[in-house]
Amino acid sequence: MRFRDRGLVYLTLSGLIILLDQLTKYLTVTYIERGTFGIEVLPFFNLVHVYNYGAAFSFLASMGGWQRWFLSGIALLITLLFVFLLWRTPKVRRLDCIAMALFIGGALGNLIDRLVLGYVVDFLLFYIRTEDSLWAYPAFNVADIAVCVGAGLMVLSAFLRKEGKNEKQGAKVRGET
Repeated sequence: MRFRDRGLVYLTLSGLIILLDQLTKYLTVTYIERGTFGIEVLPFFNLVHVYNYGAAFSFLASMGGWQRWFLSGIALLITLLFVFLLWRTPKVRRLDCIAMALFIGGALGNLIDRLVLGYVVDFLLFYIRTEDSLWAYPAFNVADIAVCVGAGLMVLSAFLRKEGKNEKQGAKVRGET
């Protein structure tokens, strides 16, 4: 079976994720002043303009620059692995294919930022403000959402496959077919 028959539709999803990610980052950089509290959308959610030089939650952000290439290499390796796995995965395993496509799109969306800019543009900020303090979840972007949803779907798919195997094994033990 050709790749077109297996994965091209899903790589189109990856491409749409990349396009949406880069478009939203462009709009962020163009219309929101960097380093401010940005645009309040809801009392607990703002659109902001921040740079992340590290990985998730700014992990490795202050390591002097080598992390840019290290994280880029990891993103590239993961992307190549998932493209290969997507090519090998039967189309009937839609959840797995969607998960890999989301992961590919998210990884490449942030990889583009790292290679072109040297950092990742983040703009979605959720927070809780009290009279005394402000607790904010680290800002993130569309690519981050795609990676997280893709990872969640992979876990869900593995769980569903395991449940399906357990049900089949139970039916065999009970003599059902």
